[in-house]
Formats: sequence, C-alpha cells, structure tokens
Amino acid sequence: MVDIARAEFEELVADALDRIPPELTRLMDNVVITVEDESPDGLLGLYEGIPLTERGDGYFGVLPDQIFVYRLNICSYCETPEQVVEEVLVTVVHEIAHHFGIDDARLGDLGWG
Repeated sequence: MVDIARAEFEELVADALDRIPPELTRLMDNVVITVEDESPDGLLGLYEGIPLTERGDGYFGVLPDQIFVYRLNICSYCETPEQVVEEVLVTVVHEIAHHFGIDDARLGDLGWG
C-alpha cells in the first residue's frame, strides 16, 4: 500500500483531468468529480448518472452525475507512488468514458479496461 495524503491525491486527480484533451472536457456536462476515501465494494472509481448518450429532451433540472475516485482503494492496489499516479489517470479516464456512454467492454478494447 502507498500512503498518499488526501490533498496530494486530490492534486493527482486534478492533474489527470488536465491530461484529458480540452475538446473532451468541454463536452462534459452536469458532472461532479469527487474524491472519497473508500468504496465498500473495493472499486477504484465509480460513475453514477445518466450518460450523455442517453440524455434526451426531458433531461433538465436533475442533480449532477457523479464520478467518485476512491483514494484508499487505489493506494492499496498500488505498490509505488508512480503506480498511484498512473492508476488515478486510468480511473479518471475510465469513469469519464462512462459519462460519455462508453461501456466497460469498449474501454477494454481501447486499452483502458
């Protein structure tokens, strides 16, 4: 397990977001990214919401979608700080892809599984 303070981990998440092309981040709509300490079911990240591809004319006045990135789960999964940096990037990209309607099978095909 790698021990990374919450503030430093939040910076890693922000850095991962900065690595996503601006033309994609501009398309993100009504979504909040949150760092949580743990997921009870061992997940590294989780997307909850209605993907952009499934939003229709009736989509308005709803709470934001949420992307959770689980600090302690990722730190437990990794053996080095460098692995944490890489896993944060993979997790953030993976969950944002779900926001865009990309499922796990397609993410695996793209190398982001």
